[in-house]
Amino acid sequence: MSNIIKNEIKGYISSSGWTLTEIVNKMNENLPDDKKTTVQNISNKLTRGTIKYSEVKEIANIIGMNIEWTKKEDAQ
Repeated sequence: MSNIIKNEIKGYISSSGWTLTEIVNKMNENLPDDKKTTVQNISNKLTRGTIKYSEVKEIANIIGMNIEWTKKEDAQ
């Protein structure tokens, strides 16, 4: 499952014309040095499937996308 998530997020990043390095630089812009992340850290989180939802939301915001929750057709 984590590989699917990794490929999906990286696909959205790539199709939006961004690189993971640019995303991380943007994420770090307003953070103090002790709170900054690295490309390797985000990449590892994507690979392991341990990225926080708040980080995914931030990435989506940076690349100009919304995360939308919709009800499944077969759900009640």
